[in-house]
Amino acid sequence: MQNVTDSFVSLGHWSSAGSFGFNTDILATNLINLSVVLGVLIFFGKGVLSDLLDNRKQKILNTIRNSEELREGAIEQLEKARTRLSKVEMEADQFRVNGYSEIEREKLNLINSTYKTLEQLENYKNETINFEQQRAINQVRQRVFQQALQGALGTLNRCLNNELHLRTISANIGMFGAMKEITD
Repeated sequence: MQNVTDSFVSLGHWSSAGSFGFNTDILATNLINLSVVLGVLIFFGKGVLSDLLDNRKQKILNTIRNSEELREGAIEQLEKARTRLSKVEMEADQFRVNGYSEIEREKLNLINSTYKTLEQLENYKNETINFEQQRAINQVRQRVFQQALQGALGTLNRCLNNELHLRTISANIGMFGAMKEITD
């Protein structure tokens, strides 16, 4: 350390008319060389370093600006997506409600239609039963009438003889003759 301070002190003692020579003190010469190099670098490199820092600053600011724009665009897209999502959810709820009400309406229509069909079938069944009862009653009546007629004819045939038969035919012919005269 003493050598460094001695070299600075010895700089003040150099004579202006003295001879030019080499300083062999390495620490003193290195320090002087470093200060000269740093001074030159600062003087000439200040503009280049300032330009480099300004360019880097502009790139960082542009990147921040672009990031902000992208962020704002992403926020807008997110809001649009949220709006679309809420619309779709409302539509889905509406479809769900409409679907359930439509299902209930179709269910009621099907139940009503089934009841009507059952009523019609019950009416057809009753009509068929009534028709079949009337047909059976008519068949029984016809058989009873035929049997009664056959019984009456059998009784008449046993009771009637030829003479009674001829008198009945003559009486009937007379009645027909009288009716014919009335109508003419």
